[in-house]
Amino acid sequence: MEDAGFKERRAFTRFLVKVFSRYLNLEAVAGESHAQTHDVSVKGLCLLTKEAIAQGTPLDIWLQMPDNGEQIYTKGIVVWSMMVEPEKYRIGINLENTELNPILLAIKTIQVRIRH
Repeated sequence: MEDAGFKERRAFTRFLVKVFSRYLNLEAVAGESHAQTHDVSVKGLCLLTKEAIAQGTPLDIWLQMPDNGEQIYTKGIVVWSMMVEPEKYRIGINLENTELNPILLAIKTIQVRIRH
């Protein structure tokens, strides 16, 4: 997929999943911040945040499952950050571990939508 000079380089399928999350910037003095996922894959995710986060920043991330509130913990490194509107950023994160199952996460999100 090419669009305005952008070449798709992802090796894994992204699933558009919106899940409440919180993260801890391991290089900042501030405490936890809240975000929402935009999409997830086996090796990465995109967060919607209120702040820009520099490339190379390590993050601790907790994703809250929409069906039962379970917290899934993962670690990642910011690979890109882009402002989409004032005080709203998309942050691309490469996950350090591959325990996140994006298909299961997508299914849980769909099940919650169907019930409501």
